[in-house]
Amino acid sequence: MGHIHRRKLLKGAAVGMAAGAVAAPSVVRAQMPVKWRMVTSWPKTLDALHGSAEAMCQRIEKLTDGKFQIRAFAAGEIVPPLGVADAVQNNTVECGHTLTSFYFGKRPAWAFDAGVAFGLNARQQAAWMHHGGGKELLNDIYKKDNLVAMPCGNVGVQMGGWYRKEIKTVEDLKGLKFRIGGLGGIIMTKLGVVPQQIAPGDIYSSLERGTIDAAEWIGPYDDEKLGFHRVAKFYYAPGWWEGSAQITTLANLAQWQALPPAFREAYEAAAAEQTLSMMAKYDARNPEALKRLLAAGVQVKQFPRPVLEACYNATFETYKELAAKDADFKRVYDAWLPFLDESNRWFRICEAGLDNYRFAKAIKRT
Repeated sequence: MGHIHRRKLLKGAAVGMAAGAVAAPSVVRAQMPVKWRMVTSWPKTLDALHGSAEAMCQRIEKLTDGKFQIRAFAAGEIVPPLGVADAVQNNTVECGHTLTSFYFGKRPAWAFDAGVAFGLNARQQAAWMHHGGGKELLNDIYKKDNLVAMPCGNVGVQMGGWYRKEIKTVEDLKGLKFRIGGLGGIIMTKLGVVPQQIAPGDIYSSLERGTIDAAEWIGPYDDEKLGFHRVAKFYYAPGWWEGSAQITTLANLAQWQALPPAFREAYEAAAAEQTLSMMAKYDARNPEALKRLLAAGVQVKQFPRPVLEACYNATFETYKELAAKDADFKRVYDAWLPFLDESNRWFRICEAGLDNYRFAKAIKRT
């Protein structure tokens, strides 16, 4: 009996070892980290933008105990700054970090993801995206290009750009070679502007050489870093074409669907955290940068009311034209417009009244 018992034990151990040998590679594969690459549209010098992408990647890695690793690459390191969407769609890389209004020519409806002229401000944009159906509506369109999108930042309302000459009337816009992309550029052609879409890293040299007469980017913090105040002295507000410049992360749809659910949750959580952090950073840093720009001799000016009126009318005329010829644009616009109207009514009652009063008052320091 003892010999038979030992033979059974040895046989069982052999079977167990064989099974373990078969199972071991599966266990190893399960423990290996998922590694993605994220390409951005930003140079490394723009720490509020590219830095936010890096922070998002680091946060995802921490939330997954190192099992989901994403490395962020600055503009030009793998793909050009305006090539992010195509790179993710074609699975050259797994994900990207960009402003989707850059790709207006690819899908005009994507502009609503970034924020459109005379549209929602940053808070209203968040409301529409997360509780107004915007995120779901837009992702139905992104799926056509094998993409999934989610907000991962917002710079808030932008400045209206840097100009070599003053803008006193609508006539001053005619023939102006202006670095502005996407939907804003299309609208401004109605007023005689010649729009130029130029990547962030090339704007300064174009303005310095006189290839363009004016340029818009974001606001004081980033504009100061890019040095625009050294080649143009008139700094206008507001950037009516982007009352909300929402930054978007695009992921390849097939790659996204292949992720474990916990990894997708970590990605979404990190994107949401960076949305808040980016807005906070710009709101904290822009006042300091503006103060330095003023000290350097920059002249901050407001667009005259007649100029804004002309731009406003051209904007909604453009929307109607686009809706008439692009089904996706019409689908989003028809849902977005009533949300804009209702949201504006609410903000006008309390937010605008209090803000306008506060901002007009001098702070009592004693």
